[in-house]
Amino acid sequence: MGHSGKKLDLTGQRYGKLTVAGPTEQRKNGYTVWRCRCDCGGEVLLDTRRLRRETVTDCGCTSKTKPGQRDISGMRFGRLTAVEPTGETVHGSTVWRCRCDCGGEVRAPLRQLTAGYRKSCGCLGRPAKKNYVGRRFGRLTVTAYAGKENGMHRWRCQCDCGKETVVGQTLLQTGKTKSCGCLQSEIYRDNLKLIDGTSVTMLGATMNRLIASNTSGHTGVYLNKKSGKWVAQITFKGKTHYLGAYTELQEAVKARKRGEEQLFEPFLAEFAVSTAQDAAAR
Repeated sequence: MGHSGKKLDLTGQRYGKLTVAGPTEQRKNGYTVWRCRCDCGGEVLLDTRRLRRETVTDCGCTSKTKPGQRDISGMRFGRLTAVEPTGETVHGSTVWRCRCDCGGEVRAPLRQLTAGYRKSCGCLGRPAKKNYVGRRFGRLTVTAYAGKENGMHRWRCQCDCGKETVVGQTLLQTGKTKSCGCLQSEIYRDNLKLIDGTSVTMLGATMNRLIASNTSGHTGVYLNKKSGKWVAQITFKGKTHYLGAYTELQEAVKARKRGEEQLFEPFLAEFAVSTAQDAAAR
C-alpha cells in the first residue's frame, strides 16, 4: 500500500538537481506528489516513490528524459552504452540510442535493454572479421583492411614484385588470388615458351590451325580479290614476309610450305635441342 497516511515531509530535500519545494494535493498510486524545482529553473511533479528511488534527478534538462522517465544515460547493457532517449516509444517503452563497442549504433526499447534481449548492435550475431594484416597468401602480404564491398571484406596487399593491390577476403582464403597479377603473366609467358620474342607454342599452333577468316583452307594463303590471285605470306619474329602471288592455289600453298621450311623448322629444331640439353643437365 502507499504511504499517504504517513506524515512524511520531503520539503527542502535534494535529489540530484532537484530540490523539493513542497507537497501538492495530488496523489499517485497512494503516494504524495511533490513539486520539485530544478537547478536550471524548471519544475517537475514527482511522487514520493520516484524521488526516494532517485529514478529522476532533474527536470529533463540534462538527461533529456521526460519527467518520470527512467534515465539510463551512460549505463551499459552487454556491448551497448545508452546515449540518449530518441523521443520514440515502442509498446510504451522508451527507445534509446545506444552506442556499441564495435562502433555501431542502434535504437533499442528500454524494456529490451533491461531484460537483456539487446546486448549489441547485431555484431554479436555475426562472425567477427578476422585480422589478416601481416599474413601471406602466395606472393601477397596483407598490409591493411580496405573495407567491405558487395558483402565481402577486402584487404590491401603488397605483392613481392613491389606492386600494391586490393583483394577480396574469400579470394585470399581460397587461394584464387596469389599475386597482383604478375604470377599469371609469368605462367602465361612460360606456357608460350618465348625465345627471342617468338613463342614456340604459338608457332606450332599457327602451322596446324587456320584462323576463322581464312577461306583458302591453307594457313598463310589468301585470295586477293582485286587481282584474282592467291597470295602467300608468313609471319616470323613479329615480321610478315611476302612470299608471292600465284594464279593457282597449289602454287601459293607450296610457297607457304617453303617459307615454313626456311623459317619455322630450323627455329623449332633449335628449341628441341636446347630443351634436351636442359633436361640432361638437371
